[in-house]
Amino acid sequence: MATNTTLKTASVLAFERKLDPSDALLFSGLWNARQSESGWAPVVVREKSVRGTISNRLKTKDQDAAKLDAAIENPNLQTVDVATLPADADTLKVTFSLRVLSGAGTPNACNNADYQAKLLGTVRDYVQRVGFAELASRYAYNLANGRFLWRNRVGAEQVEVLVQHMVNGAPQSSWTFDGLGLSLRDFTPGVAAEALQELGDLIASGLNGQSHVLLQVTAFARLGSGQEVYPSQELILDKASSGKSKTLYTVSGVAGIHSQKLGNAIRTIDTWHPEVAEVGPIAVEPYGSITTLGKACRKPADKIDFYNLLDNWLLKDKVPALEQQHFVIATLIRGGVFGDAGKD
Repeated sequence: MATNTTLKTASVLAFERKLDPSDALLFSGLWNARQSESGWAPVVVREKSVRGTISNRLKTKDQDAAKLDAAIENPNLQTVDVATLPADADTLKVTFSLRVLSGAGTPNACNNADYQAKLLGTVRDYVQRVGFAELASRYAYNLANGRFLWRNRVGAEQVEVLVQHMVNGAPQSSWTFDGLGLSLRDFTPGVAAEALQELGDLIASGLNGQSHVLLQVTAFARLGSGQEVYPSQELILDKASSGKSKTLYTVSGVAGIHSQKLGNAIRTIDTWHPEVAEVGPIAVEPYGSITTLGKACRKPADKIDFYNLLDNWLLKDKVPALEQQHFVIATLIRGGVFGDAGKD
């Protein structure tokens, strides 16, 4: 193996994600029927045309009364997609599957054998010293609290999450959680400690390669009859051609949530960044990006972004603090392309 003085980051370096969710499908029914497989109808997406008013911030030249009156006379016509529960259903059911794969830290593409050897040795040392228990327990927590429901969790009267370990197409074991009883700001297990421990141990065994782990996750959110629900919104670059200002995601006619959005929620475990007191846990991202706030919590200048931590760990033998080691390994579990092709 090359010495650390000559070791360089591979120009081609890519990792596959080890937490692999499916898309989620949305169904409607009654809260008291959540134990039954029948009685759940797919949530459908329909179009709605609305007449809005001018409410955007006006430029200085448009702020005089005459121009404002003229603008208000022209209605803001929009066609949007919308999804709601039927009038006779009060509960949203969201279901998806999650595969937990082994091989965290093993690149699926790397063009530097010495670098790969050092990387594998470093990850192996972490697993032997620390293990996946901390990361797995946090992934389990984000399944149990229903974070993956996103806006559908907000304002819900009750949230129940059922997680089943599927073996040969049948549930081998299952856990039921009160989603609203678990915080979104920390990872305190409370009364669900025993169940979370069991689920976390199972996820850790999948990351370790000790067992095949396929989870079926089903969440029930009691929202109220006829209430609006929120599938993923599609990114339409040419809205003029689509004819709609909002397009919702469907899978074979059933409202759905993108697998990427589910994955983002499950990996929202990073409480090791410097702004945790302000923003709480964030999704594991190389720069701690929060797109909704337009900020990065792990700036390269602070030397706590993924690339600085990884390079110091591998190339300079500067072992990060344990919490930052968690972050680096969690980023490898996330997957991505991390090569150094941009440098000489």
